Amino acid sequence: MKILFVIQGEGRGHLTQALSLRQKLADEGHEIVGVLVGKSPARRLPGFFSEKIGVPVYPFESPNFLPSAKNKQVNLVRSVAYNLFRLHKYLSSIRYINRMIKETGADVVVNFYELLTGLTYLFCHPKALMVCIAHQYLFLHPDFVFPGQNRLSLVSLKFFTRMTAIGATKKLALSFRKMREVPSERIVVVPPLLRKEVLETTPVNGDYLHGYLLNSGFSEEIRSWHKVHPNVALHIFWDKKEVRPEVKVDSFLSFHQLNDTLFIRYMAGAKAYATTAGFESVCEAMYLGKPVLMVPTHIEQSCNAFDAVQAGAGVVADRFDLDALLELSRTHRPNPAFSHWVKQADWLILREFRPDLLMEETPASLWRRLSTRWIYRLGKTLSI
Repeated sequence: MKILFVIQGEGRGHLTQALSLRQKLADEGHEIVGVLVGKSPARRLPGFFSEKIGVPVYPFESPNFLPSAKNKQVNLVRSVAYNLFRLHKYLSSIRYINRMIKETGADVVVNFYELLTGLTYLFCHPKALMVCIAHQYLFLHPDFVFPGQNRLSLVSLKFFTRMTAIGATKKLALSFRKMREVPSERIVVVPPLLRKEVLETTPVNGDYLHGYLLNSGFSEEIRSWHKVHPNVALHIFWDKKEVRPEVKVDSFLSFHQLNDTLFIRYMAGAKAYATTAGFESVCEAMYLGKPVLMVPTHIEQSCNAFDAVQAGAGVVADRFDLDALLELSRTHRPNPAFSHWVKQADWLILREFRPDLLMEETPASLWRRLSTRWIYRLGKTLSI
């Protein structure tokens, strides 16, 4: 089959998942005909992704959350205003996605949680079938347990997630653990999509702390902690523009530009890992046996972090309290069931791309059925 990827490009999680899935699908004989990446001017596409994906990459402008003035937490009001102002650009992106689906001759579109892909299927009705894949589709699972959050925030999160999946033939929900399928929602729960480089890495227990900051404003918290603990080595990755590949504060603290090979190498040798609670890197740390401190920046990450704690990943905090991480590193015990679950990813995910299963329903009949059910499901979301 000819397969087109469309990826929500914020952070590194969906990008590394796409790298992993591309390799698995190519090994099965499928052709990846292109990769569309939604991004905003505030973010840049990491160089490692363009180098390793092995197919043409086409960026387009997509809605994004904006950080606060200190570049830490998400500023919701500012984000909404910014995205409304750029609405005309997003309409152009929808037309562009639809055109690329036609021009590449894709049989299947794999959507990595990009909102505009769902809107493309809502307004343009492409003929290609769509398969959605992300941890966020677990939020639609009736057995998923949410942290104590504002009800409106949870409604908004589930509504956004449904919007990304309008017209999808199935939703592959990446999960820390095995859960039942939900045929009524077309949800199939599958293991995390870890790349071969992670699976083949041999971890060691080093003497430094590793970290990833989605928003570079958190670097001030890292620097402040380092002043009190100057002899604890820290290797922190960020996506800060216009700085050197490595900003070496002193012999114990370094900030690194996002480089995936280097990131995994430092992960494998770390004592423990601190992050802004993205799903993918937490899974990598768990697989390599590293305890995790998670500092969520918005509700989606709060849900990720809460779920990860239940799976034995580590602890959640509202700031980068690395004292707590050092203490955790002394008592943490990896969850052996997680590694076993991850190793089932190939066959559990690839079976969902079998042509006989995907093509048993025509795009037209699929759209008629899904469009009649979507209003009902939207009502369920708003009533939670």
